[in-house]
Amino acid sequence: MTSVERQDALTLDADAIPALRRRITAVLIASQILGGLGVATGIALASVLAKQVSGTESLSGLAPTATVTGTAVLSVPLAALMNARGRRPGLVLAYLIGALGAGVVVVAASVGSFPLLLLGMAGFGAASSANLQARFAAADLAEPGRRARAISNVVWATTIGAVLGPNIAAPAGRSVSGLGIPEEAGPFLWAAGVFLVSALLVTVLLRPDPLLTARALAPIEEQSADARTLRAGLAAVRASPRAKLALVTVAVSHTAMVSIMSMTPVDLGHHGASIDLIGLVISGHIAGMYAFSPLMGRLSDRLGRLSGIGLAVGLLACAALLAGTAGGSHGQIAVGLFVLGLGWSSGMVSGSALLTDSVPQAARAAAQGLSDLTMSTAAGLGGAAAGLVVARASYGWLNLVAACLLVPLSGLALFTRGRRSRGSEAVKGL
Repeated sequence: MTSVERQDALTLDADAIPALRRRITAVLIASQILGGLGVATGIALASVLAKQVSGTESLSGLAPTATVTGTAVLSVPLAALMNARGRRPGLVLAYLIGALGAGVVVVAASVGSFPLLLLGMAGFGAASSANLQARFAAADLAEPGRRARAISNVVWATTIGAVLGPNIAAPAGRSVSGLGIPEEAGPFLWAAGVFLVSALLVTVLLRPDPLLTARALAPIEEQSADARTLRAGLAAVRASPRAKLALVTVAVSHTAMVSIMSMTPVDLGHHGASIDLIGLVISGHIAGMYAFSPLMGRLSDRLGRLSGIGLAVGLLACAALLAGTAGGSHGQIAVGLFVLGLGWSSGMVSGSALLTDSVPQAARAAAQGLSDLTMSTAAGLGGAAAGLVVARASYGWLNLVAACLLVPLSGLALFTRGRRSRGSEAVKGL
């Protein structure tokens, strides 16, 4: 934050803060739409491009895996940068790395280098890191009782990009046909341009920086620079049972969703589903993930974070039951995947809000970066293991394994609720 921005933050009056919140949220929503569009446009044909470049279908799954790996690895340095200099530099750098990664993918496709393609896909994953961090940026200036809604509004914006992205992948591919670039790489060229526009938007309009403004407005005792390191963020999570629960909620919700979703097209194909039907099922799943996030945010704010987490556990368990017992029923799997998206949405929104609530202001960015690292790493491992489970057992067994992940989460949530209740009774007895 510049000295001018810092002074502006310190002189904000109570009437100006709501307008600032609305403006910051609008910028984040716009960047999320663009970022989601870029990611969805590129990733739509990632596996197809990987198969073409590598020459074998067995390696095609490494492209999305490289993207998830890049998202996880880059979440830590990006969180460190945001800790030191605010949300704006971190988001801008993430979009620039994403654009560079997309450009490397185009070059790799043109020269036929599979290792270079994987490197580019890892860099491409930085844009996903930016999209994930944007939800926390929305909570920086939000009132404590409206944090879940602030997060959910930004998550909802991803719906637009996620829906439009796959639909413009084909035109993007055709647009490069005369440039000597494989059509499957065209979406990545478009994605690079979209990420550059996102970076420009954040650079120009995300002012004052929401994280640094929140710090400037925080009480003096919460402004210690020593509390802003990644080590301090880890210590803050370890010291708070509710922060631990938030971390586990986000990781388990994301891992269960990715594991089941990634193998659903394979199972549908085994039962004779057409490509169009598979696309329709995945579209319904994406709608469940993003379109209803504002509802999940309102429920979390009104009923409490723990109730939102309980709802997530119930929805994810129901989704695993529906999808895992569907057999050849395409309709039942479609319903299961839609419910799976709803469960992910509730877990992501409630868990992210609970994490923000549960750690000191100065340590929030570090704790949030740790959350994204944990979530992406767990989901990457879950996605890789999902293929092995289906190959050695079945899609039904995969859903059972995913449901088993919810057991320790449920236990931790009940323990945290009980501990909180005992603490409240102890205070009343004083």
